[in-house]
Amino acid sequence: MAAKPIAALFLDIGGVLLTNGWDHQMRERAAEEFELDHQEMNERHHLTFDTYEEGKLSLYDYLSRVVFYRERPFSLEEFKAFMFAQSKPYQEMIDLVRDLKVRHGLKVAAVSNEGRELTIYRIGKFQLGGFVDFFISSCFVHYRKPDEDIYRIALDIAQVPPEQVVYIEDRMMFVEVAEGLGIRGIQHTGYKATRAALAGLGLSAQG
Repeated sequence: MAAKPIAALFLDIGGVLLTNGWDHQMRERAAEEFELDHQEMNERHHLTFDTYEEGKLSLYDYLSRVVFYRERPFSLEEFKAFMFAQSKPYQEMIDLVRDLKVRHGLKVAAVSNEGRELTIYRIGKFQLGGFVDFFISSCFVHYRKPDEDIYRIALDIAQVPPEQVVYIEDRMMFVEVAEGLGIRGIQHTGYKATRAALAGLGLSAQG
């Protein structure tokens, strides 16, 4: 029996469509910019960031624990503006997904680990809602990858069988978890490789 055609794309946001929301390199830049103790900041980050990404902590509370647990010569709003300014688009990938959605009539779902304020900012700033149908973000559903339940929620909302879903993700472990549920996975290492892998699954792009 021939394989059923792909009906949905599941995508990570950070590392695929955009730069990461708040990774170690960004925290290093923040520590340098605001003259913070990077090691201390990083330790506090790791102790509390999962809770923020699960939507159980506001960005204000996260920053209060990680940066503003003592008086600083800069404001929380200044620091937050710096955080948000680190996000940049991978425009080739955004254009590719837009094209594939239209050409192949795909449902598109973002499956990501991100905190609420960063998620909402990034969706609006880069107009992700113009081509992403569903945002299955850890802060909305209170599960984080690699928890299988976040993928099950995405499948339930998309109403597409796992064998008709392709998941594009830069972290191999998360690809493997999705594949364990019957989803076809692509580890994203760059635009050209991902475009070729999608074409191999019948999702050819324009040009």
